Amino acid sequence: MIPFSKVAYYTLGCKLNFSETSSISRDLMEAGYARVDFFDHPDVYVINTCSVTDNADKKCRKLVKDALNHSPKAFVVIIGCYSQLKPKEISEIPGVSLVLGAQEKFNISKYLKNINTGDAVKVINSSIKEIEEFVPAFSNNERTRSFLKVQDGCDYHCSFCTIPLARGKSRSSSVVKIVATANEIVESGIQEIVLTGVNIGDFGNGTDESFFDLLKELNNIKGLNRIRISSIEPNLLTKEIVTLVSNSNKIMPHFHIPLQSGSNEILKAMRRKYDREHYQSKVELIHQLIDNCCIGVDVIVGYPGETEDYFLETFNFLNELNIAYLHVFTYSERDNTTALRSDQVVPMADRTKRRKMLQILSEKKKRKFYSDNISNIQSALFEGENKDGFISGFTNNYIRVKTEFDAKKINTINKIKLISLDEDCVMTGSIVKQEELLTNSYSN
Repeated sequence: MIPFSKVAYYTLGCKLNFSETSSISRDLMEAGYARVDFFDHPDVYVINTCSVTDNADKKCRKLVKDALNHSPKAFVVIIGCYSQLKPKEISEIPGVSLVLGAQEKFNISKYLKNINTGDAVKVINSSIKEIEEFVPAFSNNERTRSFLKVQDGCDYHCSFCTIPLARGKSRSSSVVKIVATANEIVESGIQEIVLTGVNIGDFGNGTDESFFDLLKELNNIKGLNRIRISSIEPNLLTKEIVTLVSNSNKIMPHFHIPLQSGSNEILKAMRRKYDREHYQSKVELIHQLIDNCCIGVDVIVGYPGETEDYFLETFNFLNELNIAYLHVFTYSERDNTTALRSDQVVPMADRTKRRKMLQILSEKKKRKFYSDNISNIQSALFEGENKDGFISGFTNNYIRVKTEFDAKKINTINKIKLISLDEDCVMTGSIVKQEELLTNSYSN
């Protein structure tokens, strides 16, 4: 492999994947590779894949094809969950040069040095059972926020999920090391750190440290203005965590809590570690301790055995629950999962209908949550894009708000009064001057 090659990246999937792609790109830059745009005729493409949905193969094939259309002689490297789960399948995609597993992707420069034009595709991946090392990662491509990986892998064995097979057992760094990385991120000018992982509430598993311990230390970092928790399992969301968030000016009043089903029968079949009553108690606890908190929910429709009655249990449960939005997933059959053994298959037409029903419900929930915040004064972190004369960002409680563009506002936190809601469910607001704050009460 020639030195100082140009490398382009494409990331599919979650925030964890984005943090890892960013760290891998920094490692390659240190090795002499330049990062370029996907369409800038790179010498190497690195495609970081996802395995959450059933169309990973289709997405991967399309990306490889698009890459080689722009740079026909480029080497194409596939990494990520899909490459760990189905390396042989990926190696058969025309144009792929190298397939790296869950551990090997972090040594990509080593393997690139040994690739030559005309070589047969190479597949290098270890057994997922052998992977014990936690490899830190964080993103720095966005000026306003950074995704910080604090945990990897999962010891849960939900019947629909392949993540433990793709990422291995639960593991994490120490509080001291994560805090040191967070300080490095703050020094770069980042305003918000989003904590990410496969199961971040399991941080410190097997040690005397916990996710609560991590949050306490991060909360004390000088210069760090915002901390956001990406997603946390309901059984790991403790009262002490919620209380800490309620008393913190840094940890955002925003929780994303996977539910997956509002039917206890389906939750049991999924091998989830809670029931709907437990989930509801966590939502009620949050609202009891934190005013105006944003709560997002993951839910799966069409799981085997989900009858119409079971789905309606989910729909009605979510309809009555005090939440702000949903992420709706259609169940897809995955190899090597126990759910695949069920013969109670839900027709795809029913899955599609149920997904649409919950998406409509999500839109209604989000619009209500936003509307309930009209006239409030919130803190918003503004991003860099000038879109139709507006600059936008997110409030502490995760409301997308826009105001008249001002380049000086980029990567700054401002008090803004929420005024009205447009048809795309984006809030319009006006910056509040300091003298106005002295005479008005406001929300954080």
